[in-house]
This record gives sequence, structure tokens and C-alpha cells, in this order.
Amino acid sequence: MIITSTDFIPNKEITEILGIARGSTVRARHIGNDIFAALKNVVGGEISEYTKLQAQSREQAMQRMKDDAETMGADAVINVRLSTSMVMQGAAEILAYGTAVKFS
Repeated sequence: MIITSTDFIPNKEITEILGIARGSTVRARHIGNDIFAALKNVVGGEISEYTKLQAQSREQAMQRMKDDAETMGADAVINVRLSTSMVMQGAAEILAYGTAVKFS
């Protein structure tokens, strides 16, 4: 399946728009990671524990979006976007969404 942030795919003709494919995940911070993050906040630098958590969350949301598109019978998801929002203190949602389409 092709996943892209563009609104077209070169050399492919979109014949049908199936709807919005979406996938999301809600993740909370871990107390162990918070301790390391607090220490890094003092000395500065990247908080790699949170970087890894965000990367895993994005990948899971993208996979769920792809699964949703496959359920619809899509050949691709175009105009893919990612959004994040805080659900509660220490927990955030990552949402991946795009337009599921079929080719000729």
C-alpha cells in the first residue's frame, strides 16, 4: 500500500475515493522515563526516552491507519497528516489520517 502526504501519486489514476482512513494511539509517560527526563532537563540535551516513545506512537498510529484503509479496500492513502493532542496530564494522542483511494 502506498502512503503519501501528497494529493496524487505519479503515474497512477485515482478512480475512487473511499473515505477517510484513520488510526490513533494514546500513550502515557512512564515514571522511569520521567526521572531520566528530569535529569536531562537540568543538564540539557535531547530527551531520547520521549523521542523513542513519540516515534513508536507515530508508527503505531500509521499502521492502524493503513489497516483501516486495507479494510476499505484501498490501494493507497493520500494527503496523510499527523496530529497530536494532550488527553490528560502525561498522556497524548497521536492521530494519523488521510484519504483512502483506489487506482484504475
